[in-house]
Amino acid sequence: MKTFAGRTAVVTGAGSGFGREFALLAHKAGMNVVIADVQQDALDTTRGELEALGAQVLALKTDVAQAESVQALADATMARFGAPGLLFNNAGVGGTGGLLWENSHADWEWTLGVNLWGVIHGVRIFTPLMLAAAQDPSFEAHIVNTASMAGLLTPPNMGVYNTTKHAVVALTETLYQDLNLVTSQVSCSVLCPYFVPTGIFKSERNRPTELGARDQLTASQRIAREMGQKAVSSGKVSAAEVAQMSFEAIAVNQFYIYSHPKALGNVETRMRAIVDIKNPPDPFAARPEVGEQLRRQLRER
Repeated sequence: MKTFAGRTAVVTGAGSGFGREFALLAHKAGMNVVIADVQQDALDTTRGELEALGAQVLALKTDVAQAESVQALADATMARFGAPGLLFNNAGVGGTGGLLWENSHADWEWTLGVNLWGVIHGVRIFTPLMLAAAQDPSFEAHIVNTASMAGLLTPPNMGVYNTTKHAVVALTETLYQDLNLVTSQVSCSVLCPYFVPTGIFKSERNRPTELGARDQLTASQRIAREMGQKAVSSGKVSAAEVAQMSFEAIAVNQFYIYSHPKALGNVETRMRAIVDIKNPPDPFAARPEVGEQLRRQLRER
């Protein structure tokens, strides 16, 4: 995508983390900005920051897990600015770690709803708007779906999250191929960050009340939450840096966006095992003491 200025960016999960940074960079690039988040106060804060900078901004509370909510976001975007040139399907939740069989139906429903269905709704609803606008040969657009390195690896004790992110990677790879069949004016990327300090492990604050709170955690769920919070908080790459990487990738139509390219060694090991028809490799090979501690904690319950 060569031109940002004068176009419109739509960002879900814009109240914090990557989404907030995407929105700020979009304005800096001269774009109109549409921001969406399920948390009204966080959304209002980002809107206030953008307006103080002089941005043309539309803010709409949106639950990406609900198709009608994403449709309302698209309708409002079209009415205010027309078809977007950038779409960041970025809203996501974490915190549903633990052994796979110990996660409830509600845990699966919530995490799949935001992390996967949110992307599905965004792609299904916004892509046709972009393709219709591409009848103008000067129009170009790009979609960025936020996945995770957990979409390329299979770390234990976080299977629900892994499942959603693997699905987002596969969905986006297929979207790239499908778009290439019909147009050269609309493309996409998948963002696979590793441990970056964001509020993702505070996602429970926005869990729908009808799905119930996770007050009573199992040992595996408690351990997963503690390990996840520690890893994310210790991350050295900031959300702002990841957003900058993303815009640079969009400008050159780069599909895979990584915050920590060195982590790809683990991806290569996993892929080699698949090709060689071997069992999944030890995820703790580089730090066996971590794996031993986790096994001990779970087996001594």
